[in-house]
This record gives sequence, C-alpha cells and structure tokens, in this order.
Amino acid sequence: MPLMQRLSGTHGVGPVCRELDIAPSTYYWHQQRRLHPEKCCQREKRDGQISQEIKRVYEENYRVYGARKVWRQ
Repeated sequence: MPLMQRLSGTHGVGPVCRELDIAPSTYYWHQQRRLHPEKCCQREKRDGQISQEIKRVYEENYRVYGARKVWRQ
C-alpha cells in the first residue's frame, strides 16, 4: 500500500481510508501482516509457498501454460 503510506503522511489514515472506502482497521491489519509475516496463520504461509511454485512453473514454461497445465506440473 505505497499510496496509503504516501497519502497518510499528509492527510492521515482515517480520511484516506474514507475516500478509498476501506476501514482503517483493514489498512492496519494489512500493514501488520507485511511488517510481521511470521504472525501469519499456517494457511497463509502455505498459500505463499504454493503461489511461488505456481509462478515458477508458469515462468519456466514461457508464460503460456494455463491453470490446467500448471496444476499437472
């Protein structure tokens, strides 16, 4: 959320969140997840590992494989 960080310095988190139609608690939750990835639940950690593997297979196959072929790999 680089935009939020840049704007919240001059306008504050509350007004920026109001304009973007998100709750300030949502912003703070995502910020804490980014700062402390070790506090993520096991599923989020596993999903991160799986998504890295998916990206690797996709890149190794010249970005042409669809979901079915990536799944088979």
